[in-house]
Amino acid sequence: MQNILVMNDVLKTLASEQLKADVPEIRPGDTARVSVRVVEGNRERLQAFEGTVLRVRNGGLDKQITVRRIASGVGVERTFLVHSPRVEKIEVTRHGHVRRAALYFLRERVGKSATLREKRR
Repeated sequence: MQNILVMNDVLKTLASEQLKADVPEIRPGDTARVSVRVVEGNRERLQAFEGTVLRVRNGGLDKQITVRRIASGVGVERTFLVHSPRVEKIEVTRHGHVRRAALYFLRERVGKSATLREKRR
């Protein structure tokens, strides 16, 4: 029993070292710009992916966000591990007003009907 407790403490300290400190508060409905490191051959560059946050899965080190955008008339969704070293930074540009935890209904919508109204502060 003692070994299990020691092992849990070790895992928690390793996980807390990997956590990023500069992560903004992200909620479903927000419009976020995620800068991702992309490796092409021997070169590395930053690529921005901007879209609506469909869902947020909180799990400490395993926190994930799913971002959707329309590219060339086709919906593209990407799931990002927030604390991954590949994710350079996340900026929230708009706060949308939603009443759901997961916005899967936006998958059937395109154009003006897919826009969310902005949250009043």
